[in-house]
Amino acid sequence: MTLHDALPFEAVPFEDRGLLLGDGLFETLLAVDGDLPRVAAHLDRMAAGCAVLGLPFDRDEAEGLVRQAAPAAGRFAVRLTLTAGSGGRGLDRPAAPLPRLFATAAPSAPVTAPASAIVATTRRNEGSPASRLKTLSYLDNVLARAEASAAGADEAVMLNNRGEIACAGAANLFWIEGGRLFTPRLDCGALAGITRARLMAAERVEAVAVGVEALDRAEAVFLSNSLIGLRPLSRLVTPLGERTYAPHRLVERYGVLF
Repeated sequence: MTLHDALPFEAVPFEDRGLLLGDGLFETLLAVDGDLPRVAAHLDRMAAGCAVLGLPFDRDEAEGLVRQAAPAAGRFAVRLTLTAGSGGRGLDRPAAPLPRLFATAAPSAPVTAPASAIVATTRRNEGSPASRLKTLSYLDNVLARAEASAAGADEAVMLNNRGEIACAGAANLFWIEGGRLFTPRLDCGALAGITRARLMAAERVEAVAVGVEALDRAEAVFLSNSLIGLRPLSRLVTPLGERTYAPHRLVERYGVLF
């Protein structure tokens, strides 16, 4: 279903655990002219997340919903949302939860310009299982992006509680130093991104746990997610100062893959 043809808001009751507690997951898929090129990887990730959260997941229903939601023409972001369903007051779920699953779509124009970014003060909690899942509780990311917007930047780089680079507000992060490609390790609080995995399968990438000084030394920094593909940074403001990055041949080469 499209954004305008989605279930009416009253169909999600006030006691829904996704609304009240952020108890649930979501995936955002790119649809181009009705095609969903990475649908299997997204459904795999939601299924894995449901296993962590102890929620049932109907993969066939989910795939049917996202395919139905994807318009036949144009470029769209299709969001698949799963909530833990209704429950009584408090934290405990019903003994047999009945999740709600729905899909919506919204236009998503391609992004061609480099991004600017800041290092946010909002931290990523690398010790929480939620840091490695696309849960409905995304408030830290919302706050980090709000910091970026207030500073006139496009994106926020998030550090974890140990001061290590984790991710961006809505993207994975990569950088190039000495001709080598790096990205944060998953145990730094990074999401196992679909585009991240594709790049790591295609190129030699070193997953590391390092502080923000690595971005100050970097020759190039770029973002990745399913909607933007790869997007280079042109400017980054860190606690160490401001860095600008020129176009880099390796980033351009990687970008061709996506």
